[in-house]
Amino acid sequence: MSETHPLNLYRNIGIIAHIDAGKTTTTERILYYTGRSHKIGEVHEGLATMDWMEQEQERGITITSAATTCFWNGHRINLIDTPGHVDFTIEVERSLRVLDGAVAVFDSVAGIEPQSETVWRQANKYKVPRICFVNKMDRLGADFFRCVHMIQERLGSKPIVVQLPIGKEGAFMGIIDLVALKAIYWHIESLGATFSICDISHWLSSDALERTDEFLKEIQDQIVKDGGNFDALRLHIKNTLTLELIRSVQTYRGALLEAVVEQDDGILEKFLEGKALTEQDIKRCLRKGSLAFSFVPVLCGSAFKNKGVQTLLDAILDYLPSPLDIPDVEGVIPDTETVVYRKPDFGAPLSGLAFKIATDPFVGSLTYFRVYSGKLETGMTLLNTIKGKKERIGRMLLMHANSREDIKEARAGDIVALAGLKETTTGDTLCAINDPIILERMEFPDSVISVAVEPKTKSDQEKMGLALSKLASEDPSLRFSSDQETGQTLIAGMGELHLEIIVDRMKREFKVDATVGAPQVAYRETISKTYEIDYTHKKQTGGAGQFARVKIIFSPLEPGAGFVFENKIIGGAIPKEYIPSVEKGINNARQTGVSFGFPTVDFKATLIDGSYHDVDSNTLTFEIAGRAAFREAAAKAGPKVLEPVMKVDVVTPETYMGDVMGDLNSRRGQVQGMEDQGNAKTISAQVPLSELFGYVNTLRSMSQGRATYSMEFSHYALVPEAMCVKIKKKEWKGG
Repeated sequence: MSETHPLNLYRNIGIIAHIDAGKTTTTERILYYTGRSHKIGEVHEGLATMDWMEQEQERGITITSAATTCFWNGHRINLIDTPGHVDFTIEVERSLRVLDGAVAVFDSVAGIEPQSETVWRQANKYKVPRICFVNKMDRLGADFFRCVHMIQERLGSKPIVVQLPIGKEGAFMGIIDLVALKAIYWHIESLGATFSICDISHWLSSDALERTDEFLKEIQDQIVKDGGNFDALRLHIKNTLTLELIRSVQTYRGALLEAVVEQDDGILEKFLEGKALTEQDIKRCLRKGSLAFSFVPVLCGSAFKNKGVQTLLDAILDYLPSPLDIPDVEGVIPDTETVVYRKPDFGAPLSGLAFKIATDPFVGSLTYFRVYSGKLETGMTLLNTIKGKKERIGRMLLMHANSREDIKEARAGDIVALAGLKETTTGDTLCAINDPIILERMEFPDSVISVAVEPKTKSDQEKMGLALSKLASEDPSLRFSSDQETGQTLIAGMGELHLEIIVDRMKREFKVDATVGAPQVAYRETISKTYEIDYTHKKQTGGAGQFARVKIIFSPLEPGAGFVFENKIIGGAIPKEYIPSVEKGINNARQTGVSFGFPTVDFKATLIDGSYHDVDSNTLTFEIAGRAAFREAAAKAGPKVLEPVMKVDVVTPETYMGDVMGDLNSRRGQVQGMEDQGNAKTISAQVPLSELFGYVNTLRSMSQGRATYSMEFSHYALVPEAMCVKIKKKEWKGG
């Protein structure tokens, strides 16, 4: 490898946030200041290094998680920039699964937005320590303290302010470092690469409020000494050096010390004795509390204006974990329930997780791989314990967005890309052949929306099959299937934008010309009452016959439970080798439902009795019996239709609030609450997905383009009886 570092000098981190909070802009500045790139790529110009896909550059959004490696103050940072749009939340999920820490970026104007809450929950799920970066402090309406309050109120975490902004909006000058007691002013002329650091420890003195002129002179002298253009900043610096700022420094420095000393008995004793705490004392306690989830350090800046990024990099090193700080990775030995742990040690048996598959136009299939233990070398043969197959490591690459560097070795803590693996898919474990382990797998959400696609020519038909197979291997939230009745191919995903990108990629990357139908909702069916059936499958022709009898109780389950099968056969009424066939028959039959043809969910099938014939019974006969029993019973168990309901958040000027709420009500929406957001209002509602197609155009029209919205899947709910008449299988498939 180009540079090898001890594990305590590694940081595997992700940048997570709501769309447009400034994740990619922050990442671009990190790459610039660490020397990884020599020019700042701007998202709005379509030139961001990490947004390398054509669709990302055109739309100004991140669609895939891009990985890179950079170096800062002797540390190696493996960095993943993740999408913020809810349709691509799977990218965030699988990135957080393999990361040790995260930087949560918030828009200082919008505050904590819906997708901010989603990614925060995902980080909680995988126990990822994080720090917060309140970005865009230069924007009109920026409010750092409101963001801090929302971190506590909406995210349920305890924010610890470690930096304060100097000014805001157009007068945002720099930051106060409450740990080191320094004021940092960035020099505009150097694109933020240079800055002045002024000691402010005397701001804590009892007479500080009478000494602002003295403080201003000190700042001026320091900026001039450092070669900065003080004259260009004079008025702003004078206007931002207020009594309010000095009081805030005193207040938040005190709050910081009171919070962190709780992390260390020795430091607490020192604090209570009135002894001064060193900068290292405070940093050590902050790190300890951050890794223990006691609190989250909060920083601020403006990535676009090149302010606050170097101090963010310092905080990544100071407060986020190395691979040595996280618990040893847990797994089980294949074919047993024995739990084993692997230490992040170069000398331990090799183990790691494939967390992403991507197609590179020059290299082919790439498998992104986190090495948890041991050492990986090209030429090695590993075991895929999920598939039970061996994989040989040919090329190994260090990725920088979509460019690559060949390497020969990777060690515990590294994130690399492996070229040409044949059997491995997202979530698979690769490990040493003689020390097998299965690491915890990833969970992927069900799709909520689908479209029908029809290739225009036979050539397109062949290319589309290959394209969808490759795209589905990259994206576990993408599903596709063929409709036997219409001959159409249905592709299903997480939202309209998700499917739009998939169709666009088919055309651009695989040259597939296809007709795309209107988006369709992924309805489900369920049962509303318990029904017991005694079903016999019997067929007698010449030669061997067919016989299988099953007695099954079908009962409804709570929403989200899926399908549960339980075997309660006693005394061998059905041989145990036939039991899985009954479950298979039910599972296959439920995929096409009963009344409408939608998959049936949230029910339990309990097999309680049955009988068999020594000659005429086999696995196939019991599969047929299970399938037929389900169809007959489900039709009599009060079948109902379920529809996906979305959590919708609309941000609108108050002028249009009445129109927006009226429109949501007309879409069968249920308003859950409202709150102020600067000069606007945020309306939260639950709305059926079927009522939201084209909503963006309606919202723009009624608000003159000033309102915005975001949505994410909430739950499945019963469709009103009056609506069921309209929901026919033929209509659902676009026929």
